[in-house]
Amino acid sequence: MPQDAIALLEADHERVETLFRNFQTADAQAKVDMAQVICMELTLHAMVEEELFYPAFAEATGDQELLQDALEDHQEVKDLIAQVPQGGNLDQLVAEIMENTLEHVEEERREMFPKAKSSGMDLVALAEQIERRRAEVAAAVQEA
Repeated sequence: MPQDAIALLEADHERVETLFRNFQTADAQAKVDMAQVICMELTLHAMVEEELFYPAFAEATGDQELLQDALEDHQEVKDLIAQVPQGGNLDQLVAEIMENTLEHVEEERREMFPKAKSSGMDLVALAEQIERRRAEVAAAVQEA
């Protein structure tokens, strides 16, 4: 059976949770590299959610409040990510990104994903759209 959109998004969540755990025990140079990977992963994840999953969720459920909350969570993390290239206190910044991200992930798992599953959304078709969009972005990044 093909993967559905929630399974893809959960795989992203698990990948980033692992990166956060590994970041905490890494040496200083590895932390710099890992912070960039974390930021890239979160940026790509937020993009596919905002472009594809969230609009489909809003259309299927009509839940604008949950959608707005998720978008606000994304903006908070994006604002923190924007501070990473300046360096500063990388450990503190990544800790803030982690805290905000994990709270958001928990809200999605507890509220948004169950509602999406019960809404009749075509999660398999949405997964295909997400995979296509990721491939487009990966190709564009490789060309740059």
